[in-house]
Amino acid sequence: MRHGKKFNHLSRKTAHRGAMLANMACSLILHKRINTTVEKAKALRVYVEPLITKSKADTTNNRRVVFSYLKDKYAVTELFKEVSVKVADRPGGYLRIIKLGNRQGDNANMAMVELVDYNTIYNPKGTKKVAKTRRGRTKKTTDTSAENVETPAAE
Repeated sequence: MRHGKKFNHLSRKTAHRGAMLANMACSLILHKRINTTVEKAKALRVYVEPLITKSKADTTNNRRVVFSYLKDKYAVTELFKEVSVKVADRPGGYLRIIKLGNRQGDNANMAMVELVDYNTIYNPKGTKKVAKTRRGRTKKTTDTSAENVETPAAE
């Protein structure tokens, strides 16, 4: 029976699972995007999103709480300096999980986890892609003023 079983243990003991999620969270914060399995991505979302919410208020206690989870001072600094500034007006949903298909070796479902505000493709506030023009015939202008101009050599 599965009564009350809400947490995915990922076939690991508690210490191993905590260390793995902390390492994945640090990589996500530093690189803004990582590839992993779908199950680990869902577990990572539950682990990281409360930390990002805590980082919105830059207090000493919040830094210590986040450091107790991440155990990497560079990731904590990055989270409080850059990531929290970008997500300041967002009420939640800081991560995006995009399914990529199956892994070649063991056929595991793979996903890409990324911070939502750092992707310019899906982010409407980000920089837009420059529209490419097609190479083709140039359109002829119907401007007749170019025909009426006399050249000095014609005189």
